[in-house]
Amino acid sequence: MDYLQYLRLDKMPHIWCDGCGHGIILKSILRSIDKLGWDKNDIAMVSGIGCSSRTPGYVDFNTLHTTHGRALAFATGLKIAKPQLHVIVVSGDGDATAIGGNHFIHAARRNIDVTMIIYNNYIYGMTGGQVSPTTPSRKKASTAPYGNPDEPFDISRLAQAAGAAYVARSTVYHVGRTDKYIEQALTKTGFAVVEVLTPCPTSYGRRNKEGTAVDMMMFQKANSVGLERAQNMSEEELEGKIITGVFVDKEQKSYLTRYNEVVEKARSVK
Repeated sequence: MDYLQYLRLDKMPHIWCDGCGHGIILKSILRSIDKLGWDKNDIAMVSGIGCSSRTPGYVDFNTLHTTHGRALAFATGLKIAKPQLHVIVVSGDGDATAIGGNHFIHAARRNIDVTMIIYNNYIYGMTGGQVSPTTPSRKKASTAPYGNPDEPFDISRLAQAAGAAYVARSTVYHVGRTDKYIEQALTKTGFAVVEVLTPCPTSYGRRNKEGTAVDMMMFQKANSVGLERAQNMSEEELEGKIITGVFVDKEQKSYLTRYNEVVEKARSVK
C-alpha cells in the first residue's frame, strides 16, 4: 500500500524518539483503514496530549488535537453531531487512564460508537518520564526514582469491566495481530478498545535498564501469552507476562441507537 496518501508530509519529520513503537502503531492504523477502503473525508481522528497524541498531526484525515485527557469527550460530541464519521481516538496510557480515566470508563459504559487505540508505554514519555497508571510496580520513573509502589491498571480488563463492546490487546512486536485487532475494532458497532504495548526506550527503558528498543521488543516476543493459554496458567506462571488477545467481542446496543430512541420519544410527546 501507499502510506504517503494518508500522511501530511509537511508535518514530517515526526517528533518520536528513535526506537519508539508509536510509528508501528500508526502504520497498523493506516493499513487497517486502507484494507477497509474508507474515504479519508469520512474519518475523524481525535487525540489529547502526549507522545501518542501527536498522531493526528501526521495523518490526512479530519483531525482534532484536544486538551489532556479529554479526547473522548470531544469524540463523543463529534460522533453525536456527525454520526456518519468513523471516529478514532488515539491516546496514551496516562492520557487515557489518569486524567482521562473518568471519560474512559463512561465511554465504555455508554458504549459510544468510537474506536479507541491506546498506546501503552508504561510512562509519561513527553513530559519527563513520570509514573503513569500502567507503570509496573517497582519500576522507576522520574517521580519514582526508587521504584513505583503502586499496582498498575490493567487497561483491557478495565475496559471489559466498564462495558466496552470490543476489547483487545497486542504489542508492536506482534504487528500482524495488531493490524487484525484494529481492523476488527474499526468495524465494531459500539465502544471498541485496542491496547497496544509499545516500547519507550528514552523515558522508560533507559531508566529501568531494559536495553535498546530492539531488546524491549524481544521482551514482548518472549513474554507475551495468548488469552486462551493464559487461562490455564497459574498466577505465578503469569507473573511478568503480557496477556494478548481479544478479551471482549459482543453485540449490544450502541449509545447512538439509544440516544436516537430517546430523541424520537421526546419528539412524539405532544
